[in-house]
Amino acid sequence: MQTRRNILRGLGVAMATPWMESGVLGATGGAERLSAPPLRLACLFMPNGVWPDHWTPAGDGESYEITPHLKPLEGLRSEFLLLENLWNQNTVGRNGHWPKVPAWLSGGFVERTTGGDLDSGGTTVDQLLAQKIGHQTPLPSLELGIDAPRTGIDTAGGGFPRALGSFLSWADPKTPVAKEIVPQLAFDRLFRNKRRPVGSGADPKAQEMLTSLQRDDSSVLDAVLDQAKSLRAKGSKTDQARLDEYYESVRSVERRLEASMKPQKRWINEGKFPLDRPVAGLPQTHLEHVRLMLDILVLAFWTDSTRVATFMMGDAQSSQDYGWLPGVKGNFHGLSHHRDIPETRAMYEAIINWHTAQLAYLLTKMKDLKEGDGSLLDHSMVLFGSSLKCGNRHIEENLPLLLAGRGNGTLRPGRRVRFERKTPFCNLHLSLMHRMGVKEESFGDSTGILQGLG
Repeated sequence: MQTRRNILRGLGVAMATPWMESGVLGATGGAERLSAPPLRLACLFMPNGVWPDHWTPAGDGESYEITPHLKPLEGLRSEFLLLENLWNQNTVGRNGHWPKVPAWLSGGFVERTTGGDLDSGGTTVDQLLAQKIGHQTPLPSLELGIDAPRTGIDTAGGGFPRALGSFLSWADPKTPVAKEIVPQLAFDRLFRNKRRPVGSGADPKAQEMLTSLQRDDSSVLDAVLDQAKSLRAKGSKTDQARLDEYYESVRSVERRLEASMKPQKRWINEGKFPLDRPVAGLPQTHLEHVRLMLDILVLAFWTDSTRVATFMMGDAQSSQDYGWLPGVKGNFHGLSHHRDIPETRAMYEAIINWHTAQLAYLLTKMKDLKEGDGSLLDHSMVLFGSSLKCGNRHIEENLPLLLAGRGNGTLRPGRRVRFERKTPFCNLHLSLMHRMGVKEESFGDSTGILQGLG
């Protein structure tokens, strides 16, 4: 007898093209079609900062120079804004890495605790958007990552819980949002949730499969249960208690989201999306892992499964070994402390250049997908950057940031935009929220919206 997994695999192409004429996963059955593409927001986090001399260019406006770190994006310079002088003041004078990560999207002041009572200082912008507009799509938001969460206290780095730097998204100051690191499970999450309606006139076998999936009340935590058990076994009693509290808090959030779901107005794209269901487990190479996650992020936007997504390309002190890159010997965090030794710094720079090349991959894919009167990229905002300006010295001021896309006509890319020195990063978050239709008066330590983006 064919299993649910076999059915899913057999329908991999159909699931990846949910808006085809078959109606297998179409936005019928009560959902009303939008008349124009919606606006999406993706936030991509790169750990360990940059080498400032190879990030910050000379020149202004449209005539700035392309630096070595930006070289992989040279062919896309008309598609992004290079943003200068934004920072998170609440991260100054703290640990070099761990508390800066949750503050990247919240601006909050992260408390130093023993790990049993996390306090990130704020709700992140993606999760506030999920709370305000998440009912419009099957998934309020999508959180993707590469590294499994860490436990324990970083005693050598200021005494902060490592969990702080393991999560980019926070539903509230006490509750990090679980990120999916397994591509197949991330792919399935787009189609396993209960909120996606089954289209009328669908293939009977496909409809039976979907109905079965919609009866399955498993959460994203169930999909990584074995990993959770392993992580719990390695932790202290305090860690274990905190993990138990964390897992239950995520289930509680999921239940509330299910209960609040309302009929949706959906955007329906025509045509196929070339992504089959990934195989089980983690990919064999880091490149394949990152590319699959980027493909899934694009798929989530293309199918209007969500309009808010984050991708954590590494945790706060990513120790991913990049020895497979030409001329590189060592891991990301270790090489970030290059001490201005030219040979070591060159390897660190190669890793950063690799990350901007992955951003170029994502933007190119989004630009090539025609949607409505433009492209998927035209109808999106893609924030990319790090919580440190300099990985070697842990500099917090003037964060390395790019904002790509045209934001449904509200952004004018292709420029270097320099704001007043020490402008709150939260001013950008507030500006993006307004473009997404959430007109909050303030966010974090914001002092107003940013001028000059459009």
